[in-house]
Amino acid sequence: MSVPTTQQSELKKPCVNCGAELMYAPGTTELECPYCGHSETIEASEAGLQELELKQYLDSLGAQTHSEAITLLHCKNCGANQHVEENYKSLQCVYCGGPLIVEDSTTESWILPGAVLPFQIDKAKAHQVFQKWVKKLWWAPNNLKKAALDPKHTKGLYVPYWTFDAQLSADYTGERGDYYYVSVPYTTTVNGKTVTRTRRERRTRWTPTSGAISGFVDDTLIKASKQRHGRIPVKIARWNLQKLQSYDSSYLSGFITEKYTISLEDGHLASKEEAEKIAHRWARRDIGGDTQRVHHIDMELSDETFKHILLPVYVSAYHYKGKRYNFFVNGESGRLAGERPYSFWKIFFFVLAILLVIALILYLLNR
Repeated sequence: MSVPTTQQSELKKPCVNCGAELMYAPGTTELECPYCGHSETIEASEAGLQELELKQYLDSLGAQTHSEAITLLHCKNCGANQHVEENYKSLQCVYCGGPLIVEDSTTESWILPGAVLPFQIDKAKAHQVFQKWVKKLWWAPNNLKKAALDPKHTKGLYVPYWTFDAQLSADYTGERGDYYYVSVPYTTTVNGKTVTRTRRERRTRWTPTSGAISGFVDDTLIKASKQRHGRIPVKIARWNLQKLQSYDSSYLSGFITEKYTISLEDGHLASKEEAEKIAHRWARRDIGGDTQRVHHIDMELSDETFKHILLPVYVSAYHYKGKRYNFFVNGESGRLAGERPYSFWKIFFFVLAILLVIALILYLLNR
């Protein structure tokens, strides 16, 4: 594949007042100068979100279009590929803390993102979320709050995902289950006498059924990267895709961008598995009744399109007694997931206190 000479992701916009690089201000559509405060509006694209024809790309016919070059630093420890802004070139890997060697940077081509969900909260807010989380931890060491948490180690990261759209049609066979209730006699003993009583029990009446379903599957979200360490927890991996904006490299200014390591082909296979789950849900809904069995589905997808999108996450770590603990904050919702240490002595003395209370109660009962 030929590599475009213009690297749009690395174009930096200087401040007209002082010449410093303008940075994207989370939660706005503005680029701001961190030194003099000058701001400029990111103009909305008239093109809208870029949906690309899937078959064309899977057949490699569209490889020359909607692509660009991007400079990457590859983490040899966890495998993440990170596009690093100029002012971050001495950083460690955002996932595992491994060193990123500037001299090992490579230029690769990627499918141009069709949309980006800009950061909605800034780094200061991400730290507030972390500090609030620490205060609520049970069994945490008392000096955890003093653990090293240098703001410069918290990075805003745009994580790559694939989204897939398709028209879904399917024929299915299955069974419809309708509940009904019967009275069942049973015997029991009351005041030494055997008596017969009845109770209601639920039964299911099954009826063979078949049918056809169809509909539009919109924005099936598939993660486009994987690492050996520091995986983003499922707990925070939810974004409001209604906030997606047309891709503009200005939104990346001041942040790190991860390149996909899961190919479009593999992402498509994963999306088909999700589509099959959707087809099963639609079939059960079409069958109706109280419960359903789906025996077979013959599914077909047509008019398939996809987008490469970038979603925001803050990634950081704190160190406690020489061990690294990762935490992640969703850059849109502020939801947090993280690892934490436990205080052995707090747990030990709590258990000991419980045992002493139990021993005291037993002593008093036996006096």
